[in-house]
Amino acid sequence: QVQLVESGGGLVQAGGSLRLACAASGRPFNVYTVGWFRQAPGKEREFVLAIRWNNGRTYYADSVKGRFTISRDSAKNTVYLQMNTLKPEDTAAYYCAVDVKGVVSGAVYSTSSYDYWGQGTQVTVSS
Repeated sequence: QVQLVESGGGLVQAGGSLRLACAASGRPFNVYTVGWFRQAPGKEREFVLAIRWNNGRTYYADSVKGRFTISRDSAKNTVYLQMNTLKPEDTAAYYCAVDVKGVVSGAVYSTSSYDYWGQGTQVTVSS
């Protein structure tokens, strides 16, 4: 079993920044991809960014390009989501997830590609 714990959410004004962290623990496992998704009330969970663990390749949703970045710290088994220039429409619960099967690049955008999920952390951006 893999446990994922997100942290770093909170309330911020529009234009501000937050950094979320996703720490992984549990029995030895191979992580191929770590993804961040978000879900606003009444909406479906949507892809935000993802990173390939072995080579650092990143994938971004168009809505966050130029504002959000993803990085990893292998020594800490932690992935970070740096969010800058936040907008009210970024308000959502943010979830990290891991793919332990090694899905193809085209599949990293789909929630069904991920095997383990964190409990989520709330991000609220006020206008």
